[in-house]
Amino acid sequence: MNRSDKALKLYSQGLNCAQSVIASFADILELDEDKAIRIASGFGGGMGGMQGTCGAATGAYMVIGYLRGRVINGTEVSNDETNALVQEFSKRFAQKHQSTNCKALISFDLNTEKGKKEAEKADVFNTKCTLFVTTAVEILDEILN
Repeated sequence: MNRSDKALKLYSQGLNCAQSVIASFADILELDEDKAIRIASGFGGGMGGMQGTCGAATGAYMVIGYLRGRVINGTEVSNDETNALVQEFSKRFAQKHQSTNCKALISFDLNTEKGKKEAEKADVFNTKCTLFVTTAVEILDEILN
């Protein structure tokens, strides 16, 4: 099973978009999936449900940070490399979807009852969010290799 398929399977099992992305990379992060999922717990729905940066994107940022981030003991890399990869990811994601902002991407305000009901009726979690998860994993695979 490729990473995109794995991420979609995890998402379909009820994980949020950030959890699905980071858990699909757990093997190369050398983390067990449960730890990866716990780390990303508060990042779904655009950062704690606040509809800021898309959870699929923040899941990707966490993978980038873990693999290319700065360390205290051991090899130290510049924050510039990490920031450049996050910016490259964001640029590609926004080129494909016009934004990295959750609210803009799904076009519903999930912080209101009306918005939640409309989003569920429009099936955005299965139509749009699955696409964002797939895109995040694909872009991440490309920029890390």
